[in-house]
Amino acid sequence: MQLHDLKPAKGAHRRPERVGRGTGSGRGKTSGRGQKGQNARSEGFRVGFEGGQMPLAQRIPKLPGFKNPFHRNFSVVNLSKLSRFKDGTKVDPDALLEAGLVHQGMEIKILGTGGLKRKLTVEAHFFSASAREAIEKSGGSVKVLGEARKIGPRRTAAKLPKPLPVAETPRAAAPEAAAGKPERQKKGAPAPTVEEATPPDEA
Repeated sequence: MQLHDLKPAKGAHRRPERVGRGTGSGRGKTSGRGQKGQNARSEGFRVGFEGGQMPLAQRIPKLPGFKNPFHRNFSVVNLSKLSRFKDGTKVDPDALLEAGLVHQGMEIKILGTGGLKRKLTVEAHFFSASAREAIEKSGGSVKVLGEARKIGPRRTAAKLPKPLPVAETPRAAAPEAAAGKPERQKKGAPAPTVEEATPPDEA
C-alpha cells in the first residue's frame, strides 16, 4: 500500500447538498427553507432568541460584586482546636489531617480564636498575628511552610520611609539683570520718570 492508496472509511465523507440550483435539482426555489416565516429569511434567529418571551439572560438575577480571581481557600484551624495535642507535640499538616481538622491538599491557616495553654511546635502555611503571639506566649514556636511571599518593587518602595523635603535654594539672578539691561515694560504702563542729575556747584 502506498500513501496515495489511503482513503477515508466508507460513509465518513458525504457530498454537501447543492441548494438553489434550479427546480430540477430537488433543492431549488426555497432551498429547503419552506414557505415564508422567520426561518425562510436570511437573518433567521439571533443567538439567545426565545420566540419573544423574556430571555434567560434577562430572567436570572444579577448579583452585585465580583469574583476575585486571586482568591485563595484555606483550611482554617483555631487555637482552641490545638488544645487536644499534648505538651511538646509537633503539630504539622500530617498531625492536623490525622486529627480531622483540615482537608487534604489545602493550605492551612492558624487563627487566634480561643485560648491555648500548651507548649506546641506548630507548622502551617499562614498564621494570624494573634495566633502567632498566643503560641509563642505559651512557650511554643511557629514555623511557616512554603516559599516566602515575594514583594514587588512598588510595595517595597511603599514600605520604605519617605525622604525628608529638601529646602528650596534661592534662584540665581536673571542674566539680563546681571548684565545691567533694562527690564521690559508692560503694554499701557506709564513710562518711568527719570530724574536729571544736578550739576555740581561752581567753585
